[in-house]
Amino acid sequence: MVERRSSTNPLIRAWDAVWRPTPGSVRLLALLGVIGNVVIVVSGGLVRLTESGLGCPEWPRCSGDSLVPTRNADHHAFNMAVEFGNRLITFVVLAVGVLVFVAALRLVPRRRDLVWWSLAQPMSVVAQAVIGGIVVLTDLNPAAVSAHFLVSPALLVFCVALWVRAGEGDAPARPLAGPWTRRLAALLLVAAAAVLVAGTVVTGTGPHAGDASSRRYGFDIQDVARIHGELAWVTIAFTIAVTIVLYRTGGPAAAKRRALELIGLIIAQGAVGYAQYFLGVPAGLVLLHMLGAVLMWIAAFRLFFALRDRGPMPAATPRTVAARPAEAPQPA
Repeated sequence: MVERRSSTNPLIRAWDAVWRPTPGSVRLLALLGVIGNVVIVVSGGLVRLTESGLGCPEWPRCSGDSLVPTRNADHHAFNMAVEFGNRLITFVVLAVGVLVFVAALRLVPRRRDLVWWSLAQPMSVVAQAVIGGIVVLTDLNPAAVSAHFLVSPALLVFCVALWVRAGEGDAPARPLAGPWTRRLAALLLVAAAAVLVAGTVVTGTGPHAGDASSRRYGFDIQDVARIHGELAWVTIAFTIAVTIVLYRTGGPAAAKRRALELIGLIIAQGAVGYAQYFLGVPAGLVLLHMLGAVLMWIAAFRLFFALRDRGPMPAATPRTVAARPAEAPQPA
């Protein structure tokens, strides 16, 4: 057996990243999964903000007997294109999930936790597609729409965990901060999750529910917006508390950086949130606010993972391929 040499052909290198993976290539694929799920959140927000939620009125077909958009007198071509584009992105994210799962299976030596984290990704995308079908078949019921959005942050938990774990070793987790710091970071995650849930209720109550005729939650928009804002302030309080404790106790440098990154995102997110509230919830700011929400969610989990150490990333052990047998010498 001989080691396969690295190729300069990008297609061969992409194939090797999946079929003959290294810890570095698995981590890169995991990062693509994180990016893909952020993109699908933004594209899903675009569907809602352009009132394209029923652009493809059927599921799994788009319209009538066609899987792709066709001329339909009841639906504008733009809305159909936006909704169909969101469906296509789902397939791209599913493909990335399958590739990272195959790479985790093929990694030498195999790391069992990476296999399970990667398996959760394509399974979650399938679940998201099923919930998306329920959203269409129920004519954008606000509860189904909220669940459809919340699957993406849940899926990002698997994606971020895989991305972080692929860059670590397999040693037992060694705490890098005290128990109170870790508890505060866990409470920060709970508060961030509550903000996401409340945000879906605000959107389902407000004017951007996916279609002009779709149902809304029967809440008062000012009440749900106020609750959403109060939960955001709770998240800010936990973030500041974690940051102060990290600096006062000499916490790890990586965790301090993650805390400062999160504070920066919170400031930007708060500015966008209050701007959209006082400006009448313009669509562009709502989309930016949705992007900020998932980026904050990712940053909070990266901070949580930065509070322990599991050793360095294992060295690359590429698979080998069989060498060709030497040809027998020909007689003179």
